Amino acid sequence: MSFVLEPYHAPDFEALGLANAPEAPLVAAPRDGVAPEGYHAMSIFPEYFRVEGRWLLAEESRMDCVPVWAQGRVAVVEPRRLKQGDQVICGRTEDGSEGIFVHAHGFDAVEETAQTFAFRQGHSRESSFSRDYDELYGLLRHERDHGHVLWVMGPAFSFDYDARNAFSRLIAGGYVHGLLAGNALATHDLEGAYLGTALGQDIYTQLHRPNGHYNHLDTINRVRLHGSIREFIRAEGIDNGIMYACEKHGVPYVLAGSIRDDGPLPEVYGNVYQAQDAMRDQVRKATTVICMATTLHSIATGNMTPSFRVLPGGLVRKVYFYCVDISEFTVNKLTDRGSLTTRGIVTNAQDFIVNIAKGLGV
Repeated sequence: MSFVLEPYHAPDFEALGLANAPEAPLVAAPRDGVAPEGYHAMSIFPEYFRVEGRWLLAEESRMDCVPVWAQGRVAVVEPRRLKQGDQVICGRTEDGSEGIFVHAHGFDAVEETAQTFAFRQGHSRESSFSRDYDELYGLLRHERDHGHVLWVMGPAFSFDYDARNAFSRLIAGGYVHGLLAGNALATHDLEGAYLGTALGQDIYTQLHRPNGHYNHLDTINRVRLHGSIREFIRAEGIDNGIMYACEKHGVPYVLAGSIRDDGPLPEVYGNVYQAQDAMRDQVRKATTVICMATTLHSIATGNMTPSFRVLPGGLVRKVYFYCVDISEFTVNKLTDRGSLTTRGIVTNAQDFIVNIAKGLGV
């Protein structure tokens, strides 16, 4: 299937009767890390603000952050990063009447059929995903050369021989530009490469090894002895797996820690806000995000990801966001938390990644 980016339709403020709308109020932040009363909170959609006689798009957005007028542009800032005196845009209307316009329909296409009542309009485990797969093949081929594909992964992939190999081939094929995960994904993937197991279970036969419950701890301990994942791979002669492929092909990864982590591995962020900052550095580049088999990391990434990206030269393009999980709850939860443009695929994530690799011919 040939792929074409969905066009963006910018708002016509003249036609909307907003060419001379009031300017958005600017109010100084009262102290560091505190927004003024009546602050405006950003959404996932393109948002325009009327400042100094012009309607301006906040080019780099993030849900639940605040717009700040600084150096002739609208910056979008996490409230914890506000400095006393920052000029925060205030107002809670979104229709332009008070200088704030939330453009929720910039990528809307005309539906082929529109019915008030119809069956199977949502995505569940009973849905057909054939078209979704075909669209994904076309999208990923486009993004390999023209975009930035960010993958968000739970540890399920590291428990399966074929899934590990499939994702490694995607990395080698140029379909992975960044990876967000936790300590578990990296630990069990490295355990698979080092000892052939994940949590002591053979990654192919699924048979348990004697004393296998030590294997992930032994792997972490060995990585910590070498000081880094990269040095562990070199020193131990590791030649397979997801982390090996990331290191070999220069794919950046962010491993965000959690309260339940063993070890952890040296690269894991123990400070949640440092992890958030590192994740957002990757999200800022992303034009396609695919979250697989992780509820918390998917929601965290969804909260950081706007529905659009402004490219060099000012072109506004859509950010494609997929959530793949065997649980309908996870897919629906992401949408419920504000990531309204998420495409859900309810399936086993290990089978999903194997199908993607086959469909792309890697």
